[in-house]
Parts: sequence; C-alpha cells; structure tokens
Amino acid sequence: MPSELNFKPAHELASLIRAKKLSPVELLEACLDRMEETEGTLNAWCGKRADVAMQEAKDIEARIGKGEDVGPLAGLPFGVKELDDLEGFPTTHGSKPYRDNYPDRDSVEVERLRKAGAIALGKTNAPEFGYTAVTKNLLFGITRNPWNPERTPGGSSGGSSAAVSSGQVPFCTGSDGGGSIRIPSSWTGLYGMKVSQGRIPIAPRDMLPWIDTAVHGPMVRTVRDAALYIDVTCGTHEADPSCLPRPSYSYADVLEQLPKTLRIGWSPTLGYAIVEPDIMRECEKAVKAFEGMGHSVELVEAPIDDTGQIWSRIGGCETYAYIYDKIEEHRDEFGRGFLSGTELAAATTWDRYGRAQRRRAKLVEQLWHYFENYDLLLTPTLPIEAIDARGAWPTVIAGQPVENPLHVVAFTYPFNLSGHPAASVRAGFSDNGLPVGLQIVGPRHRDDLVLQASYAYEQARPWNDKWPVQVPEFVG
Repeated sequence: MPSELNFKPAHELASLIRAKKLSPVELLEACLDRMEETEGTLNAWCGKRADVAMQEAKDIEARIGKGEDVGPLAGLPFGVKELDDLEGFPTTHGSKPYRDNYPDRDSVEVERLRKAGAIALGKTNAPEFGYTAVTKNLLFGITRNPWNPERTPGGSSGGSSAAVSSGQVPFCTGSDGGGSIRIPSSWTGLYGMKVSQGRIPIAPRDMLPWIDTAVHGPMVRTVRDAALYIDVTCGTHEADPSCLPRPSYSYADVLEQLPKTLRIGWSPTLGYAIVEPDIMRECEKAVKAFEGMGHSVELVEAPIDDTGQIWSRIGGCETYAYIYDKIEEHRDEFGRGFLSGTELAAATTWDRYGRAQRRRAKLVEQLWHYFENYDLLLTPTLPIEAIDARGAWPTVIAGQPVENPLHVVAFTYPFNLSGHPAASVRAGFSDNGLPVGLQIVGPRHRDDLVLQASYAYEQARPWNDKWPVQVPEFVG
C-alpha cells in the first residue's frame, strides 16, 4: 500500500522538503516503493534512472542542510514523457526506427524543471509519435489505467498520466497536439492543462514545425501544482522562435484572483459531438458549480465548426515530413496503423492544404467572436470514459454510430488548431467508476484565467482525496 506521501500535492511536498520537514531521499524511496508495487500492472515507464536519482536526492538534501536555495520544485521526482528529451535516454518517439535516437541534452522544459530542484526519475511511455489516444507501441508495450487496468490511461501522455494518478511520482511532463494532455488527464482524473501555444518552449528540435498546434505542459494532481510547473518552465528561449515572453506575474500567485462575475458559455456538444449520458450527467454537475460561485452560465449550442478532418490533415503532413526518409528502409518496424495513417499525408496537395488552413482561419475567427461575448467556454473533455487498453475504438456512442473516429476526442483538437489555453478538471465518475473530465477553455493567452477558474472549481468540488490507492490486479 502507498504511503501518505504518494498522493500529496507536489507543491506541498516541495514546501516540506525546503522546510526540512521531509527528506527528498524519503520521498524518492516512497515513489520507488509505489513503482515496485504497481509498475508490473501499469507499465507506465520505458526507462528509469533510480540510482542516479537517489544520488541527486542525497545531494539536494545536503544542499538544504547547508542553507542553499534548491528551487521551488526541491527534491520532487518526476517522469519525462517519451516524446521529450532527457539526456542519457533515447528519444524514441515510441518508434523502433528511432530506438537509438539519443539527444545531446535535456529539452529546455526538462532543463528548467531540473534547475528548479526536480529530480528526473526516467521516461514515461507514449504511443508512436503521439499518434493515438491509446498508449501502446512496439517498443515498450501497453500502458494501463490504474483505475481499471483493462482500460487505457489515454494518450499520448498516457505513461505520464498513469504514473501520476497511481501515486508513483508527484508530476510528469506531457505534451498536447490534439488533446494529449487533456485526454489522459480526463481518463485518469488528473488536472492537465494545454497552455497557450508558445507558453513553454519546445526546444531544441532537429526540424522546426510549421503548424504550431503542439505544446508542452503539466500532468499533475492539483491546479496549484500546474501553476507552479508553468511558472518554472515558461518564458522565451533562443532555440524556439515561436515562444512567448514570461508574464510579469507568477501564475501561482494569482490563482485566487478569479473575477467574481464571469459570463461563461457551456457547450455540451460543440454542435457536432455525441456524448454518453453518464458523462454528460457528471459534466452538467460540474457546470453547476460555476453557477454556484455566482457566475452567469449560458447554453451555447454550436460556437464552432467541426475541424477534425483538417486537424488530421495538417498534423499528418508534418509527421510525414519528419519520418519520410526512414520509411522505406524501416517500413516493417513502424506500427502498421501509425504508418498507414501518416502516409495518407503524401496525397495532400498544396491546394487541399490551403483549404484546410482557410478552415482553420475560420475557426480562429469563430472563437474571436465567441470570446468577445464570453469569458470562458466549458465543454466535456471527452464524450466517453476510458476505452480498452489495447485500443478497441468505439463505433457507437450513446447508441448512435460514430461517423468520424475523431469524434471520440471531439472536444480537444479544436483548441490545438486555434491555440487557446484549455484544461481538464475532474467532473466526477462514470457509471463504471472511471474519471470524467470537464474542459475549461480561455481566451487567447489567458492561461491565468483558465488556471484561476480551475482553482476556484477545485475549491468548490475538491478531488484530491480520491485516487486508485489499490490498483486492481490485471490478469491478461
């Protein structure tokens, strides 16, 4: 069974360590014990550096003893998503042809976390190139959900979500190009935030992107943990030409400054999604919490068009451009589903690409006009509970056929195309006892407002007291 440390919020653990009330060695030992207890079922990790991490924990403890400032994340063990760079580990992208792809250094995000005192414990599993909402690949196998190991923890930050929600570590890095932080956060009960495009640098990279839809960000258990994470990692870097300057304030310091009367739109379908009844029930309860705080909540049926197909077309082109030189030599080593889907991009002509970008421009304009009238947008994070860990994609939702497979994640990808900040908070539990998420979307660059709304909701409906302490045994 876990210790009381395993589910304590990251910011509380860091404060205890800085105050010499908790040893970073003791915390790391609790994390390693929890990993030993649960990892055989979850398979959240694809590489660990326990011995090195233990030495780093001892070094931090010694520095604290000398009165040194070790940073706001002092002694917190964390996991690095497989698509991110951690020096000494290959960044495989969950793909066999890249199993020897060793980076020269940490990513800027990981570097900043470590400079703030956090201890990288290893790398967490992800689907091949973050391609699906189910975390499995041919290199590291299937990752499972600690609430029910027959289900997926989501993707693409699925290893990170399984590690944090099971109490293995206080936080992990994540990334989100179409929902890859918010999807696993919803399906494992975490708080996960897709920050504004450019808020956290993505660097260094051997190919600059041209579609600017993906971001790095936190996989955490509480909102204050996310604010602390963003405070540490945000700000410009010379290696990322699209990143944003650091704001003049701390996100953690302004969490309690939510305006008293907001005008909030609630869109249960965005005009095109189908949602399971028990998911809708929990989300409607969550929305009422904002009314209870005194905010005005209005039903908004269809604020935007469905952009699933263009999101897939635009993103597929960039992935194809990244891997094309390895395809012929390593064709048999790529996952079949990933490769067949990615190769469709080869048929995307520039006129079709241009039409997709015009539809993207229309989406941006629709949200421009929406946020002229509303302060926030609420939606379900996902229309269904966590699906089978092996990736059986549902063909029916709420008794209706799924016409577009992307509608399984219908609420997340629009805000990657638009660049708006969006977060998933825990709304409740499905009839099968699995977590359900509510999505909070804010105006452009208003990460502070999304965090403030999330924090106020968290105070009204706390969730940090319920986690999968006893991970069910999985019999495969």
